[in-house]
Amino acid sequence: MEKDKKGIKEIEATLQEVGQKIEELIAKGAEAGADVKEEIEKKIDELRSNKTTLEAELKKGKELLQKEFEEKKEEFKNKKKEFEPKLKESKGFFKEGLRQIGMAFKALFKKK
Repeated sequence: MEKDKKGIKEIEATLQEVGQKIEELIAKGAEAGADVKEEIEKKIDELRSNKTTLEAELKKGKELLQKEFEEKKEEFKNKKKEFEPKLKESKGFFKEGLRQIGMAFKALFKKK
């Protein structure tokens, strides 16, 4: 799970980098000539669409990880309940064991 969190943080950092580069290209595009300006604007549009796609994928990934985490958490709770001690049953068995030990001692000492 920790590995997935690191991956998500890396993706978020990459998205921020892409956003910064877009801003830089916009600034350079304002200074560039008409021919170069068209090319830069085309690249900017491509980067924006890729950023949007990456953001959507990141959101889907986060939701999927959260859902999987909740499922695993619920499974763990259910397993934990299965193994909780059944105190009333255990108490009865314990008392019966003590009674049997007592009977064994009585039988042992009566023979002597």
